[in-house]
Amino acid sequence: MKTNRAVRTPGGLSVRLDVRALVVVLLLLLAAFGASVLLIGTGDFPISAGDVVRTLLGGGDPGQDFIVNELRLPRVLVALLVGACLGLGGALFQAVSRNPLGSPDILGLGQGATAGALTVIVLFSGSANQVTAGALVGGLVTGLAIYLLAWKQGVHGYRLVLVGIGMSAILTAVNGYLLTVSDIVDAARSVVWMTGSLSGRDWEQVWPLLALCAVLVPLVLGNARALRMMEMGDDVAGALGVRVERVRALLMVSAVLLTATATAAAGPVSFVALTAPQLARRLTRSPGPNLLPSLCMGATLLVVADWSSQRLFGADQMPVGVVTGVVGGVYLLWLLVSERRAGRI
Repeated sequence: MKTNRAVRTPGGLSVRLDVRALVVVLLLLLAAFGASVLLIGTGDFPISAGDVVRTLLGGGDPGQDFIVNELRLPRVLVALLVGACLGLGGALFQAVSRNPLGSPDILGLGQGATAGALTVIVLFSGSANQVTAGALVGGLVTGLAIYLLAWKQGVHGYRLVLVGIGMSAILTAVNGYLLTVSDIVDAARSVVWMTGSLSGRDWEQVWPLLALCAVLVPLVLGNARALRMMEMGDDVAGALGVRVERVRALLMVSAVLLTATATAAAGPVSFVALTAPQLARRLTRSPGPNLLPSLCMGATLLVVADWSSQRLFGADQMPVGVVTGVVGGVYLLWLLVSERRAGRI
C-alpha cells in the first residue's frame, strides 16, 4: 500500500499526507473511545456499553446520569488526557535526544515531581491541591535543572540522557530520605501517591489538563516539521532555516510542562511516556517524531491499562501505575536487548 501521497491545497501548496499514519491515528482514536466506554461501564454498579453511550448523549435515567457523568466520566477523561500528555511528552524527549531511552521516566522528571509532592506531604502535611502544586513545581524545577546541566553550546542527545539519569538517581535518594523521616500516616499517603492512580479523580483535574492540551498540543504540532528536520542534524536543520536552539528549548519546555502536569494530576504513572512513542513508530512505520500517533497511543494505553486493572482486580484494587509499570518494565528490557543487538548501545 502506498503510504505517502501528495495533496494539493486550494492555494497551490503541495502537502505530503502519510496515509498509514492517518489510519493508525483513526484506529487508535476508535480504540480509545471503545476502551473509555467499557471503563465507564465498569465498577460496583455495571452499566452496559449501550447504556453508557445513551447516557453520554443525554438519554440515560437520573441514576445512570449521575454515575456516568459525575463519577466515572471525569476519571476517564483524566486517563485520556494524562496518557496523551505523557505520550506526546515522551515523543518530544525521544526526538530531541535522538534516543529511544530519552523519556521522562529515564530522565528523572517523574522523580522530580515525586520529590515535590513528597516535600509537601511529609514536611507540610499539605492538602490534595497543595500536593498537586508541589508535584508540578518539582517537575518543572527538575526539567530546568537537567536542561541547564546538559547545556554546552547547545543540548545534545546523550549528554541530556546521562544528566537525566544522574538527576534521577539523586532524586530517588531524596525521595527515599523523605519517606524514612515521615510518620506512618504521611508515609502511607506518599506511597499511594507514588504508585500512580486515577482513583478519586474528578472535574477539578480535568479542566487544567484540558486547558494545557488546548495550548500546547497545537504549539507542538506546529513545530513538528522543524523537529523532523532537526533529527537530520543541527547543521542540516540550520541550513534549512530552522532556529535549532530556539525550537529545541520551546519543545523541551512544552515536554516538561506536559509531563509535570500529567504527573501532578495522576501521580508518576510509569513507562507510558517511554512505550507510547515507540509503539506508535512501529505501527506507522514512519520516520520522524510521530507526535500525533504518540499522543493517541498514550491516551489509548492508559485507558486500556485502567480498564484492565479494574476488570482483573476489581474497582480501585490495583492502581493503574502498577499495571503500566509491569508492562513498561518488560518493554524496556526488550528495547534494551534490541538496541544492543543493533549495536546502538
